[in-house]
Amino acid sequence: MTQSASVCVVFAALLALAVPSVVDGQTNSSGAAASPASTAITAAQTATDDDAALDPAEPDYVVINLPTTLRLPVHASNFHLTHRFEGNLRDGSFTDQLSNFFGVDVGAAIGLEYRFGLVRHLQAVVQRANRGRAIQFSAKYDAWHQDATHPVSISGIASIEGDNNFGANSGTAPKNYAPALGLILSRTVAGQLALYATPFWVGKTGVNVDADGNTGFVGLGARLRLGSSSSTYLSGEVSPRIGGFVIGDPEYGFAIEKRVGAHVFALTFTNGTSNTTYRQLARGGSPGHLHLGFNLTRKFF
Repeated sequence: MTQSASVCVVFAALLALAVPSVVDGQTNSSGAAASPASTAITAAQTATDDDAALDPAEPDYVVINLPTTLRLPVHASNFHLTHRFEGNLRDGSFTDQLSNFFGVDVGAAIGLEYRFGLVRHLQAVVQRANRGRAIQFSAKYDAWHQDATHPVSISGIASIEGDNNFGANSGTAPKNYAPALGLILSRTVAGQLALYATPFWVGKTGVNVDADGNTGFVGLGARLRLGSSSSTYLSGEVSPRIGGFVIGDPEYGFAIEKRVGAHVFALTFTNGTSNTTYRQLARGGSPGHLHLGFNLTRKFF
C-alpha cells in the first residue's frame, strides 16, 4: 500500500470513529427504550446544536492561517480575505521600515476564499491565492461538536490544490496538483479560550516543476477572548512539520482581532506571506522574516 493510500485509510477510519451514533428521543441505537436521563441529554444537545449560533470563543473559520471547527449552516456562506504585505519587519532600521510604511509599499500576497454549506455539517470551500495563481478546492465535514457528551469538536478536511489557475493555462507543463487530508480537533473553555490541533498530510509539496515529495505537519493554535463580554481576541499558531519534505522554518503567526456583527477583522504578524493553502502551510515560513498583514471575514447568515 502506498503512503497516500495508507493516509486515506487512516483518515477514513478516524472520521468513522468520530461520527456519533444516531439516537432519537425514544429509542437508542439497539432499539431499546431510551432512559429519561439519555432523553434529557439528547434534548439538551438538540437545544445547543445550532450551526448558526454564535460561539464567542470561535468567531472565525481560521485561527490565522490554520482552519478551525467553526460550523456553517446549510445554504449559508462565508467570504474570507487574507492579505500579507511583502515587507520584512525584521529587515533594516525603524527609519527604513517607516519609509516603506512597514512593508505596505512593497506589495502583498492575497488570498480570496468562499465557503458554502452544502448539507448539514458539510462545507464546500474554494480559495484562490495570487502566489503561483493557486486554486484550492476543499470539503470540510464537521463530525463532532463539543457538548455534554463530546469533550472536543472534530472536523475532517480533504482538498486538492493546483497552481496556474488549477492547470487551466499550463499548456504542456505538468499538472501540479497537491492533495491534502487533515483533521481539526478543538476544545473551548468557558467561552473564553479555544485550543486547536490540526494534523495534516499534504502531497507534492516539493518546489520543483513536478512538485514531488509529501509533508506531514501538526498545526497548533489558540484564541483568547479578552474578557467575558469582549469581542476582541488574541490568537497565535505554529505548524511544525513531522516528516517528509521540509524546507524553511515552521509557519507561525500571531494576531489581534475584533468581531463586529458578522465581520471579523484580524491584524496579523506571520513569518511568511504565502501560507494560506495547505501546501503553502506545509512548505513553512521564511527564516528571519516577520510580515504585517490582515484577515477579513464576512458571514452571510
